[in-house]
Amino acid sequence: MRIAVLTETYPGEARVAATPDSVKALVKAGASVSVEKSAGLSASVTDAAFEAAGAKCVTRAAAIKDGQLFLTVRRPDAATLAKLPKGAVLVGLLDPHGDKDFAKACADAGINALAMEYTPRITRAQSMDALSSQSNLAGYRAVIEAAALYGRAFPMMMTAAGTVAAAKAFIMGAGVAGLQAIATARRLGAIVSANDVRPAAKEQVASLGAKFIAVEDEEFKAAETAGGYAKEMSADYKAKQAELVAAHIAKQDIVVTTALIPGRPAPRLITRAMVETMKPGSVIIDIAAGTGGNCELTKADEIVEHGGVKIAGFTNLPARLAADASQLLAKNFVNLAPLLRGEDGALSPQWEDEIIKGMTLTRDGAIVHPSLGG
Repeated sequence: MRIAVLTETYPGEARVAATPDSVKALVKAGASVSVEKSAGLSASVTDAAFEAAGAKCVTRAAAIKDGQLFLTVRRPDAATLAKLPKGAVLVGLLDPHGDKDFAKACADAGINALAMEYTPRITRAQSMDALSSQSNLAGYRAVIEAAALYGRAFPMMMTAAGTVAAAKAFIMGAGVAGLQAIATARRLGAIVSANDVRPAAKEQVASLGAKFIAVEDEEFKAAETAGGYAKEMSADYKAKQAELVAAHIAKQDIVVTTALIPGRPAPRLITRAMVETMKPGSVIIDIAAGTGGNCELTKADEIVEHGGVKIAGFTNLPARLAADASQLLAKNFVNLAPLLRGEDGALSPQWEDEIIKGMTLTRDGAIVHPSLGG
């Protein structure tokens, strides 16, 4: 199995799809690994480190020519896709709903594309779940960014000159990113509260020492899919939740929003009117900025100030921790690799395995994923 890792082309992407540790594991399993020269520099990985681990550092053209299995962090650009050999397997966080033409382009080019976002939520696939590994870091980084933008301290401080009150942080959404945001804000000394539409989240939030805020009616009790994701809530529930949240947000210093629905625009959780009730100096970090944002005033990759409140729309928080994010993602790829090779070590995806089946966007020139009409 010949694996190729290219420099990312997605704007602002600093991660890389392999690390020296992952290269060692892949080579030990019988694969050859070609890495484009300088591909890892933005994640603090040198060509020398890759070569010491057993990879060949080559030109982009050479890596493409030799590759069968292409590991990527984000969806490659059209120019790169056009150069990949027919029959190649492309694996990464491909965000097919972010570019409606991407899956068709893969199918037309004969590229077999597997999206890590669609890793099934089953026990056997947990070590391959790239969405979770990256979301965990996004939640942490969101709070660090909030602390940098907030003009005050997070913990309560008692000094001879007076007392500094603890910051109040509200985390909206208690999935992987939200739970890490809660834990990080607590470590920094904030008074933390959180909400989520999934009933199971209540206990998780409490276990981290945060207060749970939600309208706990019958719809709330059935608001989780079999796959563990949040369901789209009714207009009536959203109205009740919005009323509760509006009153709560007015008292908060920091708000981190994390609500995402796979394949759909991010739900609107914070209106302009809610922002206008917040104190000057407050900060909103919108993790969902890349899919429209949870806040009405969010602008992708910008920090907007409205009435003294800063709204930050970072669309790629994991890339702000490129070394750690790359390490975790590369390990996800290593854990997936056994399902992509045959007993002889050659590239041979196990197409009928439920994990591979769940991730496959295109195969043999056709779009096959149900969410894309396959």
